[in-house]
Amino acid sequence: MSLELRNVTVTLGRGDSRTTALRDLSAAFAPAALTALVGPSGSGKSTLLAVAGALLRPDSGQVLLGGTDLARLTPAGQARLRRERVGYVFQSGNLLSGLTALEQLLAAASVTGRAPRAVRARATELLAEVGLAHRLRHRADQLSGGERQRIALARALLLEPELLLVDEPTAAVDRERAAALAALIAEATARHGCVTVVATHDPVVRTAADHTVDMAALHPTGPA
Repeated sequence: MSLELRNVTVTLGRGDSRTTALRDLSAAFAPAALTALVGPSGSGKSTLLAVAGALLRPDSGQVLLGGTDLARLTPAGQARLRRERVGYVFQSGNLLSGLTALEQLLAAASVTGRAPRAVRARATELLAEVGLAHRLRHRADQLSGGERQRIALARALLLEPELLLVDEPTAAVDRERAAALAALIAEATARHGCVTVVATHDPVVRTAADHTVDMAALHPTGPA
């Protein structure tokens, strides 16, 4: 399952604050490969993630996930695609502070209509896969930044997404943990066979990636 953007243009804001975040952008992303989006702030990395994950509809162009044009789906169709085919790891982790590591995954499954008991074994397995078998019953506020990001990664992988989108995963962790987290994302990508796209400023993530897309090169004059 591949991801391809064809001649995508996205404008943000209104009036005098209107900005072209992506202009006639084309890029392809392979399955079972980690692609790092690099470039300065404002080069469109987060916008590309939002468009790829059907969180933002482009003004023009096609966003193809396994042949499905996300830009042509209805809002309900986009919501269903996000639930069933896309996994997200946001910069903050977006965990619920009152829930344990295991409960974070079970709650995410409940949102998609899955019974917690049906995914408990898989959730436990994924937390072990990211090195947190000993932290299943610890609440998010009892864990380090790196541990919270690993929970977010396990949660994103729970429903076997075709597309994994990760935004600045190492921003809140130290250098040693950043390297471990980048390696973990690369290993998970290969193991699960998903298309993984990571927006990052971190050279450690770039080193771990199979491919790199330089957003500044795609926008040689920068966003308008």
